[in-house]
Amino acid sequence: GYSTNIMYFRTHKLFSFINVRYSSSLLNQRWGPHTGPKAVKIVEVSPRDGLQNEKQFISTENKIEFINKLSQTGLKVVETTSFVSPKLVPQMSDATEVIAKITRKSDVDYPVLVPNLTGLKKAILSDVKEIAIFASASETF
Repeated sequence: GYSTNIMYFRTHKLFSFINVRYSSSLLNQRWGPHTGPKAVKIVEVSPRDGLQNEKQFISTENKIEFINKLSQTGLKVVETTSFVSPKLVPQMSDATEVIAKITRKSDVDYPVLVPNLTGLKKAILSDVKEIAIFASASETF
């Protein structure tokens, strides 16, 4: 079966493609004891994916502190938030403030999820350097 793809783009390079987290080409490779991908990109998504479904609102300050602590662990990519409708995902209603107030480390990328053009515009206005979008091989996802 197909899985959801999340693609990363750098906004300051006219949205040039830099990564597909799950590549269908990997599914077609023959795997053995000494084969496989040359590199794996680990993306920490808990500040976005882990918090977006919480019933009780997590304070903006706690989100910022969480992201800052994750940045100090040696991770290279921390997906920070999502520019989605605050009506649909209230937990992400503070995306602009979160991305503006985190302490960025030069060796860490901080992508944000943008599901549509409105989210993309908000991300660009927030000086986001990298975005994640999702795509599905199926209309039912």
